[in-house]
Amino acid sequence: MDFFGNFVNGIKDFGNYFWNEITFQVSPWYQNYFWWLIVLSLVVWSLEILFPWRKNQSIFRKDFWLDTFYMFFNFYIFKLIFFAGLALLTSSSFNELINWEAINGGPSPIISVFDARELPYFLQITIFFLVMDFVQWLVHNVLHRVPFLWQFHKVHHSVQEMGFAAHLRYHWMETIVYQPAKYIMLLLIGGFEPSSVFVIYYINIAIGHLNHANLSLDYGPLKYILNNPKMHIWHHSKELPKSHPKGMNFGISLSIWDYIFRTNYIPHDGRDIELGFENMEKFPGSFGKQIIYPIGKKDD
Repeated sequence: MDFFGNFVNGIKDFGNYFWNEITFQVSPWYQNYFWWLIVLSLVVWSLEILFPWRKNQSIFRKDFWLDTFYMFFNFYIFKLIFFAGLALLTSSSFNELINWEAINGGPSPIISVFDARELPYFLQITIFFLVMDFVQWLVHNVLHRVPFLWQFHKVHHSVQEMGFAAHLRYHWMETIVYQPAKYIMLLLIGGFEPSSVFVIYYINIAIGHLNHANLSLDYGPLKYILNNPKMHIWHHSKELPKSHPKGMNFGISLSIWDYIFRTNYIPHDGRDIELGFENMEKFPGSFGKQIIYPIGKKDD
């Protein structure tokens, strides 16, 4: 395999795709992530302005512009600089594992449990959504429980006032942790129709924006299934209860995993709780310093 060539080609391909998104040259049109992200962000921000949960919170809350930069950095700049090349390299490696028998004359070391593409489309989407969300719930737990990884995850928990853009304030290292887990699970399931991936991707981003928004939402009875702002605010609580010393409410899009595995915690209305983590005053406030903060950091 041409590792370097795959890495460079990945960057080139993503650069071209990014430009096509900006200039409305993506086909089909609904796969335009760039403008989808902008429209979604403006819609949720408008809801925050019209129906704020914390009415004394500024429209341009603390670190609003920092979070906005993180949003575009993690979605585009980081991918353009590094991750697109790594992703293509990784997918090529996994493809070789899938086609091991054809390439090496022996059985593949990766065995799919079943091929999701043989299922009805709606069932494909449902399975993909459930599996990916559960994988992310597991990885999110790991980010809190492994001291080394927690140093990177602190970037996300450094938010002091919640708003939609806080959803995408995270250290780029988290992408490196999440993606291999997703790839492995996709291999075990055996693949999905590409359109189902786009649909679930849009749903996940929309729910993530709402979870972090300054909105009084819990979805009524659906709160036991869907993550929501009134539940997720407690995940960002600075003060952790003795029953959950490593954190709680780890759900990404779904809350059901927390209720199943008893990591749920909503003691009361958390509208005005203090956010962050212990020794927040020592955590840097700028993008550059936050990115290099975990390097060489001792566990705490």
